[in-house]
Amino acid sequence: MAEDFFQALASPYRREIIKLLRWQSLSAGEIAEKFDISQPSVSRHLDILKQAEIVTCERRANQMIYSLNLSVAQEMVMRISELFSVPRERTAEPRREGERV
Repeated sequence: MAEDFFQALASPYRREIIKLLRWQSLSAGEIAEKFDISQPSVSRHLDILKQAEIVTCERRANQMIYSLNLSVAQEMVMRISELFSVPRERTAEPRREGERV
């Protein structure tokens, strides 16, 4: 899942779609209106986000409604923060000049 997640974030269009879905669910048409690319291109970006489980999709009448999958987003934020966290034993003592990490 992590690899799909990071690959999905590689596109600026997909990052913008995620931003759009932060506060509200939107139909595919509403999302497409925000971009100057074709509807099939937007659909492809949405499919990649779905495959990475970053967004969920629900059919309502004749529309597909997309929402941000908060549990996956929160899990990935935790994983990213772990990558950049400093182990406790390293924070206990200040480094001496010239000492390597």
